[in-house]
Amino acid sequence: MASLVAYEDSDSEAETELAGGFHPAGQMEDPSAALRPPGQDFGSRVLDATGGRVPSPEHGSRDDPAGCRLPLARLWSQDPGSCPSRRLRWPRPEPEAALPASLPARPSLWTSQAPAGHVPLAAACSKQVRVCWERSGPPELSLDAHMGSEGPGKGGSSLQRKRREDCIVPYTPKRLRLLQAPRVETHRGEDAEASGPRAGRVPAPLCVAPEASEFIQPYLDSQYKETKIPKKLLFHLRGHRGPVNSVQWCPVSARSHLLLSASMDKTFKVWNAVDSGSCLQTYSLHSEAVRAARWSPCGRSILSGGFDFALHLTDLETGTQIFSGQSDFRITTLKFHPRDHSVFVCGGFSSEMKAWDIRTSKVVRSYKATIQQTLDILFLREGSEFLSSTDASSRDSADRTIIAWDFQSSAKISNQIFHERYTCPSLTLHPREPVFLAQTNGNYLALFSAVWPYRMSRRRRYEGHKVEGYSVGCECSPDGDLLLTGSADGRILVYSFRTASRARTLHGHTQACVGATCHPVLPSVLATCSWEGDVKIWH
Repeated sequence: MASLVAYEDSDSEAETELAGGFHPAGQMEDPSAALRPPGQDFGSRVLDATGGRVPSPEHGSRDDPAGCRLPLARLWSQDPGSCPSRRLRWPRPEPEAALPASLPARPSLWTSQAPAGHVPLAAACSKQVRVCWERSGPPELSLDAHMGSEGPGKGGSSLQRKRREDCIVPYTPKRLRLLQAPRVETHRGEDAEASGPRAGRVPAPLCVAPEASEFIQPYLDSQYKETKIPKKLLFHLRGHRGPVNSVQWCPVSARSHLLLSASMDKTFKVWNAVDSGSCLQTYSLHSEAVRAARWSPCGRSILSGGFDFALHLTDLETGTQIFSGQSDFRITTLKFHPRDHSVFVCGGFSSEMKAWDIRTSKVVRSYKATIQQTLDILFLREGSEFLSSTDASSRDSADRTIIAWDFQSSAKISNQIFHERYTCPSLTLHPREPVFLAQTNGNYLALFSAVWPYRMSRRRRYEGHKVEGYSVGCECSPDGDLLLTGSADGRILVYSFRTASRARTLHGHTQACVGATCHPVLPSVLATCSWEGDVKIWH
């Protein structure tokens, strides 16, 4: 009996001491720590949905180690008045109680619509503290379910809860988002391809009859006769949606009925400009304006360059690209080497020009000068030398308007050729005499010697047309008797090469005529192009 009384006294003293006791370190002891059996850190009460504390009849047993109770630290976080301060919490970690193996996991809103293998953030945080359920009783309702079942007056709470569940979107990891991104881009590419053609597609082969045109056939076996001045319009070719920069006949006599036109509408076209005046093929290989396009000397392929920095050599019979290169500047002019047809020189919006080899698809030579843009290129002496016209026209740079280069060594031969303060947008070589002509922005054509020191003729000058900043081209007839040039007012002027007098004026375009070329076989056929986007054939 004495031991029993001593036990009761010690128990009452322990309860009195726990009510307001502190550790030596100054922290309050847990009042429920002495009332819980070893290894159990759950409180004896659960939090009610209304904010009060009610005893749990089934899970509130002190002797039940599997009771569903919240930790005392979480009760203090819900009710700040029950704890003097946050720093007075005990530092012991909360043990993890595992779910029974026989019961299935409780469905969660965060994991009901998540992808396979995905662990939501809320589920990852809830792994530290889990609530255990007994086999005999169902789990407790959540806070939303308890509030929704308080009374019949709140029947719309279930609808609100459903709306809240619909608004919640499961979190998708970045790895899964990156895997889904290429699929979206692939579908977009398929839609774009289905909606219309795109630039850079492989064109169809050019269907051309192997025999020559019936109009050209009689002139193939005979020598070229005197050029006749055209008088009337033969064909008016429409099809370009932008200004046409240049036109060129096929250099092969048997296929000289084909005409090439390059336009600012990102395309170049091949026309049958002698028989029918129809467009045979349109090539959309560039993503920007096609500034220059040239027939290959064999007449089977076309070399094109544009403002998209791209260079393409397209085979007409198969429609494939023999060569493709990427320059580091916008292309404005290009010319094939007169002897080595596998090499061409291109220039543009850069201080240098580059020579490319089609066989290796590499740059073999570079020609650099203190300029900003190359306007035109012209080969002399069968390719050993060539000329370049630039945009340098200031007071102290007139000596750089036309520059002569050595093709092999990339050295400058002369830059003291044209001393007047005008730029030269185009150059052309006379077919029979060792001279060349330069189109100037001074509204005249200047005549130069094609042999060093490339002196300019002071007695002969071809005047009467207008340039006004356009890249107006000029060309001699195959026999060298006539000189053709366009004009900024839409006219086509024909000069006599010997006398520099005007032989004829054709009023053919409403906007600037930037190109004019004679047919290489037919003596009286002329092709012109203009800034309004049309091509005209004269005879």
